[in-house]
Amino acid sequence: MLKPIDGGPQAPRHFLEIMDFDAASLRRMLDLGEKAKRGEVTGKPLAGKTVALLFEKPSTRTRVSFEVGVRQLGGEVVVLSSRDMQMGRGETPKDTARVLSRYVDAIMLRTDDVRKIRELAEYATVPVINGLTDVSHPCQIMADVMTFEEHRGSIAGQVVAWTGDGNNVAQSFIQAAARFGFVLRIATPPELAPPRALLDWARKEGARIELTNDPVEAVKGARCVVTDAWVSMSDEKEGRAPARHNLLAPYQLNAELLKHAATDAIVMHCLPAHRGEEITDEVMDGPQSVVFDEAENRLHAQKGVLLWALGGG
Repeated sequence: MLKPIDGGPQAPRHFLEIMDFDAASLRRMLDLGEKAKRGEVTGKPLAGKTVALLFEKPSTRTRVSFEVGVRQLGGEVVVLSSRDMQMGRGETPKDTARVLSRYVDAIMLRTDDVRKIRELAEYATVPVINGLTDVSHPCQIMADVMTFEEHRGSIAGQVVAWTGDGNNVAQSFIQAAARFGFVLRIATPPELAPPRALLDWARKEGARIELTNDPVEAVKGARCVVTDAWVSMSDEKEGRAPARHNLLAPYQLNAELLKHAATDAIVMHCLPAHRGEEITDEVMDGPQSVVFDEAENRLHAQKGVLLWALGGG
């Protein structure tokens, strides 16, 4: 189970998990992102700063949104894939952190293993940003909250429904429910439910979370319905894809399921989507979908995180 990090006042401003922050700090980041989106960030606040973007897992949206965001704010980027780094060839995250901290002003890491980013942050003397791990995707959830509020106003008190796998994005939604004050209903097969310890933490923090195995029950009256891909690259490599598809088929986000949501419900998916599996074309391209607004807001929400982390805010 992840535990919130409590950095001292002189610690770098890491952005590792939603749970690490209070609501006011998260709001400050979102406000900065919204300001950047409106074109109200003047000058080049990241001029003279360089951000290292480390990819142990490939990505379209994470790479492009971070690279464009840093450059639009006046900074520079160094992009390293697993082929370019020694971290995948025996060098420890600790040593990588110590070296990169001498070269760059911030580090973004996208990795399967949450232990790597925690160790990287422990030894880095510059901010470390979580671009995705096997247990969370906080930048995505910041974009999702921004998107919901652009379309439907404050997310506090609203009902958000998740249908599918209790994966890393679902786990960040659980953290967000505790910080942003929305009701989260999660429908998964019993075998793919989110970790009990995380649910216990969120409820102790005051989150209103309902867990069910019935997608209709989860979606009923929700203002936002969210899903994600059923199979990750690691699942494909380990041959688990067919079994997961069998388990998750009843959780597909289709027009019939969406009928049970609020009439003005919006639909989200963090992408990439496997159309015809976890979501149908009819829903993904339908009038209730905000999927591509959500994808755009990765750029703006991450600008807010960067401005906060690097002191430009």
